[in-house]
Amino acid sequence: MPGRRAPRETAGVDDGWEEQELRDRIESLLLRVAGGPRTAPGAHHLDPAEVPAPLSLERVVRWLEDSDFAYFTDSDGDVGGLWQGRLFYFLVLGEHEEVLQVRGQWHRDLTIERLEEILEICNAWNAERIWPKTYVRVRDNGTVVVCTDVTVDVEQGVTDDQLDQLLQCGLSTGTMFFDHLDAEYPDPLRAAP
Repeated sequence: MPGRRAPRETAGVDDGWEEQELRDRIESLLLRVAGGPRTAPGAHHLDPAEVPAPLSLERVVRWLEDSDFAYFTDSDGDVGGLWQGRLFYFLVLGEHEEVLQVRGQWHRDLTIERLEEILEICNAWNAERIWPKTYVRVRDNGTVVVCTDVTVDVEQGVTDDQLDQLLQCGLSTGTMFFDHLDAEYPDPLRAAP
């Protein structure tokens, strides 16, 4: 009869299985194939580290301590540290502390006469790469400060592994940009006379 499929042979499948048992076995198989958590059929227990938790400055500080990074807390309560001589801050922002920002600052200031060329470098970087966002700030005294930031909204929470990845991303991509600036503007004091 057209439009009807012939029944398929179900080699090794017991037709007496309960629907839930079959679902549990399929779920277990899919999780194994997809590399998901290994749990017994029907069990829905996740490792607490795999469950997204709210972002907090305490979690950022714990990450710094677990990574054996030296850090400080400034008079405003912001947490920062030096990486390869560059200043980085780890900020928890937003009305509900749902935004993570890793903000870096290059270790050298530029004169205002270099503003246009440094803006071109920042714009070229931003056009070619997702992270970090690069920008400049002009201080009241006319010196130019070059900054980076990686900002992520984690309103739905973040796992420890995700937090590690985001913090590492902020540090590593900021450092990459600052290395690029070091190549563009070699420090004359580092060259032999």
